[in-house]
Amino acid sequence: MCTFAPMYGQQSIHDFLFLMLYGGVTVLALVAGFYLWLRRSNAIAPDVVPPKVLRWWTAAFLITAALSHVWWYVLGVYWLTDDRLVRNITAVTLDHITLVPLVMAMLLRMLQDRKRRFWPWVLMQVPIIVAAVIGIVRHSEFYGFEMTTYWQLAVMTVFVVYYIHSLVRYGRWLHENYADLEHKELWQSLLFVVALFAIYEVYFTNPGEMAREYLAQVNTIFIIAFLVWRVETLQALNPITPDPVTEENEEEAQKGINISALLEQYCEAKQLYLQHDLTLQQLATAIGTNRTYLSGYYAQQGITYNAYINRLRVEHFIRLYRKNSVSSQPITAIKLAQQSGFYSYSTFSVAFKKIMGVTVTEWMRSEEP
Repeated sequence: MCTFAPMYGQQSIHDFLFLMLYGGVTVLALVAGFYLWLRRSNAIAPDVVPPKVLRWWTAAFLITAALSHVWWYVLGVYWLTDDRLVRNITAVTLDHITLVPLVMAMLLRMLQDRKRRFWPWVLMQVPIIVAAVIGIVRHSEFYGFEMTTYWQLAVMTVFVVYYIHSLVRYGRWLHENYADLEHKELWQSLLFVVALFAIYEVYFTNPGEMAREYLAQVNTIFIIAFLVWRVETLQALNPITPDPVTEENEEEAQKGINISALLEQYCEAKQLYLQHDLTLQQLATAIGTNRTYLSGYYAQQGITYNAYINRLRVEHFIRLYRKNSVSSQPITAIKLAQQSGFYSYSTFSVAFKKIMGVTVTEWMRSEEP
C-alpha cells in the first residue's frame, strides 16, 4: 500500500528520470482504474465473468492510488515545502485512511462465500486521524508519524491473521460446493496480502533513498498488473440459496432416502460429473434431495464434494484410456482429461496424483504392455 506513497526526500523531486517513471505509474494506475470501472467486457479472460462489486472496489483503489501520487507531488513541490514533517504527516495520513481500507475492502470482496463486515476496519482508521492532528498541532514526529504508522501496522497484522483464517474457510467452502475450482481459488490473494504487508514495513521506514523510491514505483507497476489480472480471472459465484427444507423437518423429509444409491443412479450412471461447474446445489436437486443433507453425506464419508467429483472424473479418464489402448487409437492425455470433465490438464494431473498416488505419466507407462 505504501508503494503509492514515495517521495520522502527532495532528491526525488529533482531526478528527471524518476519523475518520468513516477508520472507514468500515475497514468497507468488511473487508466487501469477507469478500465475496471467503465469496461463491461473482459479483455484478459473473455469466458470469465468477474464480480462487479470487486471490479468497482479495485477501480476505486487504483484511482485513489493515482491520486496519492498527485498529492505527494503537490505537497512536495507546491505546498508545505518548508515543513517536511507536516508534509509527510499529511501525505502519510491521507494514504493511511484511503489506500489501506480500500485494499482491505478489495481483498474481502474476493471472498464470495458470504458478506464480511467492512466498517470495523474503517473505524480503526479514526485513531490515525486523531494522532495525525495531534502531530500537526504539536509538530510532533512521534504522534504524527510514528504513532500512526505503528497503529496501522498493528491493524494490518490483525487483518492479515483474519484474512488468512477467512481464506482457509473460503477454500473449504469452495471444495464443499463446487466441482471445478478453476478461476475460483484464491491462494494468489494470500500471497498478495502478505507481499503488501512486507512492502508496507519496508517503505514506510524509507528515509528517502532513491533506490527505494525507484523500487517503490516498480513494485507499484507489478501490483497494478496483478490486480487487473486477478479481477479479470476471478469468476463471480452465484450465491447459494438456503434449502427450502428447515432444520426442524429436515430429518423427517430425508427419512428413507439412500444418498449413495441416488448418486449412483443419477450422477454416476448418467455421468453428470462430466458437466463443467456442476455445483453441490445442482447435484442435490438432480438426485431429489437438498444441499445440506448431501453435504452432510459427504462429511460422513470423510470427503468433500470436489474430491467426489474428481474421483469419478479420474476413473472416467482411466476407462477412456484403456478403451483407446485396446482399439489402438491415438491417445492424448490432455484430450482425454477434457473429455473426462476437467477444465485444465494441470488440475487433472494434480487430482490424478492425489487419487492414484502416481503421476499421469507414471501410470500410463505402467499400463503399457
